[in-house]
Amino acid sequence: MFPTVSEILALDPVRHGLPRVLAGASALDQPVRWVHVAEVPDIATLLRGGELVLSTGIGLPPSDDALRAFVDALAEVGAAGLVIELGRGRFASSLPRAMVAAASRHGLPLIELRRTVRFVRITEAVHALIVDAQLTELRATEEIHQRFTELSVEGAEPSEVVHQAALLSGCPVVLENLSRQVLAYDTAGDRPELLLDDWEQHSRRLQPASRTAYLSGWLVTTVGARGQDWGRLLLRWPGPAAPPSRLAILLERAASTLALGRLIRRDAEGLERQIHRTLLTALLDHARPVDEVALRARALGVPLERRHLVGVVIRFRDPRPDLADSGQARLRDLAEAVGTALSETAIPGLTSAIDDTTVGALLALRAASAEERALSDVAAALHRARGADAPAVIVAAGTGAPTLREARRSLAEARQVADAARHDRRDVPVFRLPDVGLAGLLHLLRDEPRLQTFVERELGALLAHDAGNPRDQLLDTLRAYLDNGRNKSAAASAAHLSRPAFYERLSRISRILQADLDSVDTCLSLHVALLALPSIRDR
Repeated sequence: MFPTVSEILALDPVRHGLPRVLAGASALDQPVRWVHVAEVPDIATLLRGGELVLSTGIGLPPSDDALRAFVDALAEVGAAGLVIELGRGRFASSLPRAMVAAASRHGLPLIELRRTVRFVRITEAVHALIVDAQLTELRATEEIHQRFTELSVEGAEPSEVVHQAALLSGCPVVLENLSRQVLAYDTAGDRPELLLDDWEQHSRRLQPASRTAYLSGWLVTTVGARGQDWGRLLLRWPGPAAPPSRLAILLERAASTLALGRLIRRDAEGLERQIHRTLLTALLDHARPVDEVALRARALGVPLERRHLVGVVIRFRDPRPDLADSGQARLRDLAEAVGTALSETAIPGLTSAIDDTTVGALLALRAASAEERALSDVAAALHRARGADAPAVIVAAGTGAPTLREARRSLAEARQVADAARHDRRDVPVFRLPDVGLAGLLHLLRDEPRLQTFVERELGALLAHDAGNPRDQLLDTLRAYLDNGRNKSAAASAAHLSRPAFYERLSRISRILQADLDSVDTCLSLHVALLALPSIRDR
């Protein structure tokens, strides 16, 4: 970091001049980017901000108005301070009151030197500090790039990336999604409750105008890759001034590492299971031509051509592992159980974990007429393979596809149905698409950044208002209005409010959202966002 005005005043060459601060004492912690010696009154036009100006005052104008204009110009350009030596110039024993008053008005540090000094000794000492600070910054930046490059290569988990960011910065760091939910954090030694209490409300107050910005004590940067943002990384900076550029670089590199890590899938399965996973994800992501997928599957003994293909997804009802187990371990056990079920029923297919909570399978049946029987047999075999005491799972299937090119649709549909059925407590052996409605569809899309962006666009202003005004809770008023079919009388009764009070709250909601609450289309959009909000929060 650059030296401050206060640190410069403590240097021996400056102390030799017996410095005295006449104005701007509260701004002595301002960083000094450079020291400039000037004897002309229009020096401000040559400055860029952050300079400490040294002068004997010999060239300054004589009138009070001109001196005030000189100080005003320095303050406007962002000078760090003004140091004037007495004796050799036109100021023999003290600086004019007009100059001191102008500096006080702007909070600009004004220092007089009561003993003659050689300005070159001051500039040499200060510039040495500045160069050292720049070299330190470069070394720190190099360390940041090296460390996060290593994390990217290692495929580090988000929690490790956040930990390293906090370790290198010495500051608390939080990773959140677009719905302001904390995904990972490191307190850097602080108490977690001090960092995370009322996090959503606090985070919503931080609305940077650019991808990386500093505001209200937080350095904030957006996390995303390939044009799809999915979260924010926030660093709490305790200093009164803005954080050094090194921390902005650190936070952006950490965000890049997180974005890259999201694109990388690591797996510890055997080679055959890895190939199954490669082929399944290739179908889901269009990563390989379908002819190549079919060829590699046939080489594994799984014929996919001229078959009726059904996508199946199996996931735990409760995605959280027990304390005695790990998520990856029980996911591998579930994948093995699915493979065992396919072997027991003699149904060919590809099966593997396809994400951190889900096992996928692509069944290759000889005829479409065998679909229902095959799904029933696989579900029963899976139950036997796992045992009666195993954690409950959801088995979901997509609509059968006649060709491999359409099998992706069946797999994607099965994944959607499985996600949407997580809160459905019915004892259904195999869930299908007709079992889920709009709420289920929104639930399965809860991790989709575009849905989170839609909810933020529709309700963000109202959520921000409620965060800053906890007693209002206008979101509940809007929900009551829409849940009662826009019947204001019924909604007011449901909300336990008088009709005038309810109408006034609706009017405020309309102004905050800039929305016409009498418009059917507008209310439909808001209602969908309200339906999606609990699913996004309930992750």
